[in-house]
Amino acid sequence: MGASADRGRGRGAGALALITLAALLWGTALSLQAYREARYPLPQVSSDILYFRGGAAVSRAALGFDAILADLYWIRAIQHFGGTRRAQAGDRSYRLLYPLLDLATTLDPHFSIAYRFGAIFLSEPYPAGPGRTDLAISLLERGLAADPQRWQYAQDAGFVHYWWRQDYKAAAAWFDRASRIEGAPWWLRSMAASTLAEGGDRQSSRQLWQQIYETTDDGWVRNNAQLKLAQLRALDDIDALALVVRRYAEARGRPPVNWSELVSMRLIAGVPLDPSGTQYELKPDAPGGVGLSERSSLLPLPPQFTKRTGPTS
Repeated sequence: MGASADRGRGRGAGALALITLAALLWGTALSLQAYREARYPLPQVSSDILYFRGGAAVSRAALGFDAILADLYWIRAIQHFGGTRRAQAGDRSYRLLYPLLDLATTLDPHFSIAYRFGAIFLSEPYPAGPGRTDLAISLLERGLAADPQRWQYAQDAGFVHYWWRQDYKAAAAWFDRASRIEGAPWWLRSMAASTLAEGGDRQSSRQLWQQIYETTDDGWVRNNAQLKLAQLRALDDIDALALVVRRYAEARGRPPVNWSELVSMRLIAGVPLDPSGTQYELKPDAPGGVGLSERSSLLPLPPQFTKRTGPTS
């Protein structure tokens, strides 16, 4: 019994000695590595470097991990888009956005989020995005080729033509194509007809985004539709306020200096706020003399609707 205990203690002491030696070696290696990096630092690698420019090449190098790599490239696309959009200086061309989306969707041809959100990212006009509606349509066409039953891709292509290109004939054709795919919602057929007949006015745009908001099961798409609806509401508010400002100027011979002048004359109930809760501003240089604050999250407003479409008096 005593000999066995002695052998156990001996093995325990030996193991402890090995662990201690390993810890000392590991600490020494870390110290040497830290000294080396401090004395001979490696050059920083730019996040804008793409080591693969083609999806076929990266797929061969993926060694079966295509889906994981697709997720990584999608994350890089989001980071590139968001970082470029927030940047105050430097390269704001979004030059890597499409190549990253191309890699993600080539590695995973059924990557629905990358197709749909990527098309929105590509379509946003500069400086909020690259303004490449052509690439957005191309990306969605590739998604539809991979998944012909994904009516959402055809619907999104219609949106790109409608919202960013103001090509209502092409938008109506895409909405009609989407409506003919099995499982598509009923309202796409009527939306195709109304877009062809009334495309370009705020009311038809409001109906379109409202339908998306009420029928989508994707939170990001819903939030985007909510933003577009808020922008349209802000445009209506600006038109109504511009009319009040004009009436004040006609009565006083000058435009108002601040909102309190209009409040004191009971032309408005209080300082007006946009749908984001930010105060509208009196802007003599703006059409109608009213506009959004630079702090508003609703900027930029869709340019095709900045001219008033409602009654003038």
